[in-house]
Amino acid sequence: MSKTQIIQNGRIIDPVNGVDHCDDLWLRDGRIIAPESAAPADALYYDAWGKWVTPGLIDMHVHLREPGEEYKETIASGTLAAAAGGFTAVACMPNTKPVNDTAAVTRFIIEQASQGAARVYPVGAISKGSGGVGLAEYGELKAAGVVAVSDDGQPVLDSQLMRRAMEYAAGHNLLVISHAEELALSRNGVMNEGVVSTRLGLRGIPVAAEAIMVYRELALAELTGHHIHIAHVSTAAATDLIRQAKKRGVRVTAETAPHYFSLTEEAVAGYDTNAKMNPPLRTEADRQAIRQGLQDGTFDAIATDHAPHSVLEKQVEFDRAANGIIGLETSLPLTLALVREGVIEAARLVELMSVAPARILGVPGGSLAIGSIADITVIDPERRFCFTKEKIVSKSKNSPFLDWELQGKAVLTVCGGRITHNELS
Repeated sequence: MSKTQIIQNGRIIDPVNGVDHCDDLWLRDGRIIAPESAAPADALYYDAWGKWVTPGLIDMHVHLREPGEEYKETIASGTLAAAAGGFTAVACMPNTKPVNDTAAVTRFIIEQASQGAARVYPVGAISKGSGGVGLAEYGELKAAGVVAVSDDGQPVLDSQLMRRAMEYAAGHNLLVISHAEELALSRNGVMNEGVVSTRLGLRGIPVAAEAIMVYRELALAELTGHHIHIAHVSTAAATDLIRQAKKRGVRVTAETAPHYFSLTEEAVAGYDTNAKMNPPLRTEADRQAIRQGLQDGTFDAIATDHAPHSVLEKQVEFDRAANGIIGLETSLPLTLALVREGVIEAARLVELMSVAPARILGVPGGSLAIGSIADITVIDPERRFCFTKEKIVSKSKNSPFLDWELQGKAVLTVCGGRITHNELS
């Protein structure tokens, strides 16, 4: 039997069970247990006074780069970064090298993750090699351990193939995650199309590139009756389409990322390649619409789209730079800013970053009920820190938030009863 661990005096926030009060949380053998009349003599104590105790955060959209691009990130380094950000589990996208379209790649990821600092849930490819031609073998992938399918990084352009993917996935009880982008409109674009792109002389990506594909995915979800999850939503237009679809009863969930509610296209003004991503940063009106969508329930989850790149891909001309930023270590403080600003409540943050990701992916977590797995995040909402390259745990440093003064931090991360990150003073 493992030692009893007691997280003392914290504000326990557990929306699933309607809990929001100060108390102690007891753990043993990787599970949450009921408090006992007396603690064992060898119990381990963690003082969480003034801090939040929540179900472990879950990021349902990350890129761990292994296999194939380990110089950017590995499963080991990526899960360490996740733990430092307060995440106890992540779902990794399939655009590795080779693409995760076979059981062999899925099993490799799971094996590599077995000693990691966070749980890793592989996402398989929708199509073979994510090439958008033939479907991958979902039964084989599901048996090997994938929790969803996506061609993230590339849209599925063929509508008939996407329809078949949703029907096939339904038979295997697999979530379909859509990278919603109409390439005919976005191809060769490098930032949001508008006044700023014109001023900078950069080719733009119109809002319609996202909205058109979101509309198609919603139409296919209505046609097939299968659940569709829309990834990394960046625009007011797509947000409204999803809102209206939910009102009609369409089986749709959606995520956005912290950069879309924290930044606008103005971040690109100095040709900073750390502000280059796909979909791109949009206008202030889009940013406000994303915030409204988080407030009114249009968005189900906040995900980072953690996309590590080395200087080889980022310290080049803006047109040639790779899309993507790291996000595991900045997601929580950026979202806590929404709580301080009154956009969302603390319980809503937990829903967006833990409860809903667990529910959507169909994985354990999101609850602090007795008997639940001991995946726990302790958050100091007042902790201030400067996000510098020297302090980044990820192997890559490509972030538009470098040298920002941030407030709010995970100070203790517990995965299955195992301490994976500890900054408690």
